[in-house]
Amino acid sequence: MQNERVLVIGGGSGMGLALARQLLDDGSEVTIAGRSAERLAAAARELGEPKLLTIRTVDIADEDGVRDLTAAERDHIVVTAADAAGSYHPIRDFPLADARNVLATKVLGPWLVARHGAPHLRAGGSITFTSGVAAYRPGPGSSVLATANGALESLARTLAIELAPIRVNVVSPGWVDTAIWDTLAGSAKNERLGAMAAKLPAGRVGRPDDIAAAFRALMTNGFITGTVLHVDGGHRLV
Repeated sequence: MQNERVLVIGGGSGMGLALARQLLDDGSEVTIAGRSAERLAAAARELGEPKLLTIRTVDIADEDGVRDLTAAERDHIVVTAADAAGSYHPIRDFPLADARNVLATKVLGPWLVARHGAPHLRAGGSITFTSGVAAYRPGPGSSVLATANGALESLARTLAIELAPIRVNVVSPGWVDTAIWDTLAGSAKNERLGAMAAKLPAGRVGRPDDIAAAFRALMTNGFITGTVLHVDGGHRLV
């Protein structure tokens, strides 16, 4: 990945930040983007503010912002951005505004990134989206998130044909120990992650670096496209 130019949307925290760190260690030129300027600045400090790093603020649901962000020539684009707030409700109580926000962030946002970013990617470059195990092991309250994850995988398969020779793939994580669980579980975070770890064949929940390695595998293997790479510790099996 040395000298590769990579855009990571959602690179200010969690899996995206772990990926940015690995790419910078590889010698890639990395742009991390997200909605929070403060979070991006903190991420840059955590990464040591290297010369190969650029930060950009963007709302992935805003077409003008996405168009401007993706206008530069690059080798790869990765989308890890997600908004956990309001993503889980019983269907009878699910506010339509929250449902639309989940779909805007998880489906239409990546669609905009592909629409405007693909013309600036080199042939054989890649776009990688992030879905999740909820598409395969849904739970109560996850109707919209499961729908969004499934739709995103269908989008990737379609774009792998339409945008070829640009490669389009999806990483589907299981439960990963990131700050998103502070929103989803609050003070019960460690208890819930521990209970899941005990169920998984891998014996633990994921770490951000596990998912980052999967993204890098899809970026570097030029013979993978239209594929969903499951990195879930065996969650789909239990």
